[in-house]
Amino acid sequence: MEIPVWTKPAIWGGIIGAIAITVVGFSADMIVTSSTATEMANSQSKEAMITALTPICVAQFKTLTPTNQTMQLAALKQESSYKRDDFVIAQGWATMPGNAEPSNEIGNACAAQLMKLTES
Repeated sequence: MEIPVWTKPAIWGGIIGAIAITVVGFSADMIVTSSTATEMANSQSKEAMITALTPICVAQFKTLTPTNQTMQLAALKQESSYKRDDFVIAQGWATMPGNAEPSNEIGNACAAQLMKLTES
Protein backbone atom coordinates (compact mmCIF):
# COMPACT_ATOMS: atom_id res chain seq x y z
CA MET A 1 0.00 0.00 0.00
CA GLU A 2 1.31 3.38 -0.94
CA ILE A 3 0.87 6.41 1.35
CA PRO A 4 -0.35 9.54 -0.45
CA VAL A 5 2.14 12.36 -0.84
CA TRP A 6 0.00 14.86 1.08
CA THR A 7 -0.03 12.74 4.29
CA LYS A 8 3.24 14.02 5.74
CA PRO A 9 2.36 17.75 5.37
CA ALA A 10 -1.12 17.06 6.76
CA ILE A 11 0.27 15.38 9.86
CA TRP A 12 2.77 18.20 10.43
CA GLY A 13 0.00 20.76 9.89
CA GLY A 14 -2.17 18.99 12.48
CA ILE A 15 0.65 18.91 15.04
CA ILE A 16 1.55 22.58 14.51
CA GLY A 17 -2.13 23.56 14.62
CA ALA A 18 -2.69 21.69 17.89
CA ILE A 19 0.32 23.42 19.44
CA ALA A 20 -0.88 26.82 18.20
CA ILE A 21 -4.39 26.28 19.55
CA THR A 22 -3.00 25.21 22.91
CA VAL A 23 -0.70 28.23 23.18
CA VAL A 24 -3.41 30.69 22.15
CA GLY A 25 -6.00 29.02 24.38
CA PHE A 26 -3.87 29.18 27.50
CA SER A 27 -2.63 32.71 26.72
CA ALA A 28 -6.13 34.09 26.26
CA ASP A 29 -7.54 32.20 29.31
CA MET A 30 -9.86 30.22 27.05
CA ILE A 31 -8.29 27.10 28.51
CA VAL A 32 -7.39 27.00 32.21
CA THR A 33 -5.98 24.40 34.53
CA SER A 34 -8.11 22.99 37.32
CA SER A 35 -6.19 24.97 39.95
CA THR A 36 -6.77 28.21 38.03
CA ALA A 37 -10.45 27.37 37.67
CA THR A 38 -10.69 26.72 41.41
CA GLU A 39 -8.93 30.00 42.14
CA MET A 40 -11.28 31.88 39.82
CA ALA A 41 -14.35 30.25 41.38
CA ASN A 42 -13.18 31.10 44.90
CA SER A 43 -12.56 34.70 43.91
CA GLN A 44 -15.97 35.04 42.28
CA SER A 45 -17.76 33.47 45.24
CA LYS A 46 -15.96 35.80 47.67
CA GLU A 47 -16.95 38.82 45.56
CA ALA A 48 -20.55 37.59 45.45
CA MET A 49 -20.60 37.11 49.22
CA ILE A 50 -19.27 40.63 49.81
CA THR A 51 -21.83 42.05 47.38
CA ALA A 52 -24.63 40.18 49.13
CA LEU A 53 -23.59 41.13 52.68
CA THR A 54 -22.78 44.80 52.14
CA PRO A 55 -26.47 45.86 52.27
CA ILE A 56 -26.72 44.21 55.70
CA CYS A 57 -23.83 46.38 56.89
CA VAL A 58 -25.55 49.50 55.52
CA ALA A 59 -28.83 48.41 57.14
CA GLN A 60 -27.06 48.07 60.49
CA PHE A 61 -25.83 51.65 60.05
CA LYS A 62 -29.35 52.80 59.24
CA THR A 63 -30.65 51.50 62.57
CA LEU A 64 -29.07 54.59 64.13
CA THR A 65 -31.18 57.66 64.73
CA PRO A 66 -31.03 60.25 61.92
CA THR A 67 -28.92 62.57 64.09
CA ASN A 68 -26.44 59.80 64.86
CA GLN A 69 -26.37 58.79 61.20
CA THR A 70 -25.41 62.33 60.23
CA MET A 71 -22.70 62.47 62.89
CA GLN A 72 -21.29 59.07 61.95
CA LEU A 73 -21.27 59.93 58.23
CA ALA A 74 -19.43 63.16 58.99
CA ALA A 75 -16.88 61.25 61.08
CA LEU A 76 -16.51 58.65 58.33
CA LYS A 77 -15.97 61.36 55.73
CA GLN A 78 -13.20 62.88 57.87
CA GLU A 79 -11.32 59.57 57.98
CA SER A 80 -8.68 58.99 55.34
CA SER A 81 -9.85 56.74 52.54
CA TYR A 82 -7.68 53.80 53.61
CA LYS A 83 -8.95 53.92 57.21
CA ARG A 84 -12.66 54.09 56.49
CA ASP A 85 -13.04 50.31 56.61
CA ASP A 86 -11.44 50.33 60.07
CA PHE A 87 -13.98 52.97 61.17
CA VAL A 88 -16.89 50.84 59.92
CA ILE A 89 -15.45 47.77 61.67
CA ALA A 90 -14.96 49.71 64.92
CA GLN A 91 -18.61 50.77 64.84
CA GLY A 92 -19.64 47.11 64.56
CA TRP A 93 -21.49 47.48 61.27
CA ALA A 94 -19.22 45.01 59.44
CA THR A 95 -19.95 42.24 61.94
CA MET A 96 -22.65 40.14 60.36
CA PRO A 97 -25.46 38.69 62.45
CA GLY A 98 -24.40 35.30 63.78
CA ASN A 99 -20.68 36.05 63.45
CA ALA A 100 -18.38 37.12 66.25
CA GLU A 101 -15.71 38.68 64.03
CA PRO A 102 -16.09 41.50 61.49
CA SER A 103 -14.98 41.17 57.89
CA ASN A 104 -12.42 43.59 56.46
CA GLU A 105 -13.73 43.10 52.94
CA ILE A 106 -17.31 43.83 53.98
CA GLY A 107 -16.07 46.82 55.98
CA ASN A 108 -14.35 48.20 52.92
CA ALA A 109 -17.38 47.69 50.66
CA CYS A 110 -19.70 49.09 53.32
CA ALA A 111 -17.54 52.20 53.76
CA ALA A 112 -17.74 52.77 50.00
CA GLN A 113 -21.54 52.47 50.10
CA LEU A 114 -21.79 54.79 53.11
CA MET A 115 -19.60 57.35 51.35
CA LYS A 116 -22.15 57.37 48.52
CA LEU A 117 -24.73 58.42 51.13
CA THR A 118 -22.63 61.48 51.98
CA GLU A 119 -22.76 62.59 48.33
CA SER A 120 -26.53 62.85 48.27
